[in-house]
Amino acid sequence: MNRPFKTLDIVALGEAMVEFNQRPQADVNQAPLYLQGFGGDTSNAAIAAARAGARVAYLTRLGLDRWGDRLMDLWQRENVDTTAVLRDAQAPTGMYFVSHDAQGHHFSYARAGSAASRMQPHDVPQHWGQAIAQSHWLHLSGISLAISASACDTVFAAMQHARDVGTRVALDSNLRLSLWPLARAQACIQQAVRLCDLFLPSLEDMTALTGLTQAADIVAWSHAQGAAQVVLKLGADGALASDGQSLRALPGHAVTAVDATGAGDCFAGNLLARLSAGDDLWDAAAYANAAAALSVQGFGAVAPMPQRAAVLEMSKPWR
Repeated sequence: MNRPFKTLDIVALGEAMVEFNQRPQADVNQAPLYLQGFGGDTSNAAIAAARAGARVAYLTRLGLDRWGDRLMDLWQRENVDTTAVLRDAQAPTGMYFVSHDAQGHHFSYARAGSAASRMQPHDVPQHWGQAIAQSHWLHLSGISLAISASACDTVFAAMQHARDVGTRVALDSNLRLSLWPLARAQACIQQAVRLCDLFLPSLEDMTALTGLTQAADIVAWSHAQGAAQVVLKLGADGALASDGQSLRALPGHAVTAVDATGAGDCFAGNLLARLSAGDDLWDAAAYANAAAALSVQGFGAVAPMPQRAAVLEMSKPWR
């Protein structure tokens, strides 16, 4: 079959949300203050990729509400194509709250029945198939699979369409057991790994999903499912990248982390941007590793994600 000309580097599919992130306060007896921002893992990754210079589009359903309008404005400011975003007058845009304590950051969601959770498999051929076909990469996540049964079916339809039209598939594990039972998550994510070209798991996610605790074993498991390339995110310890032949560790960067919200999404978006630009897996992962380290130094998922010049400066020793 004839392959379409690739006018996009990355198209991401999932749920975008409005974020309310708790700000630090000297007086713990005061009522908490929250900074309004934006989130949603694949949306974060799309914006990160666009800031890195990639040509990016986003696929989702949004509520026909004020928050949906704000997200559309955000993507347009960030040079993320919104042509295929669908607006739903019958359901709201989702939102979430982030709180912080000595144990880290914690999420509370108000997303039940959101517009994105109402996406359907027929959205792929009717509305999103062209964008997927015109992109080098389709990016999805475990959250895209988890928000509803119809969203899960839509993700699999999108992955299969991508494979049919020669678009590579990237999958971030992003396991959220508050959204679905472990057994269903295990079955769906394992099947999704079989359909992806690049798998981006985290150590914590994979220990919960597989029981494996050693990084090299998790990479081997991922290849065994069918993923040609694997980059295991290790948080402050960096990442472990593999193309099935070589396995390379990328050390973490010493930074003062204040909020890890969206760091993995920042990693994914920057990695895909650099792969789209022609970097090999190792250079792309080193760049993404530096970008993620920069992103944890500010509050919120989107605002701290770096521009390209800052990432190049930090990633110099590893490039």
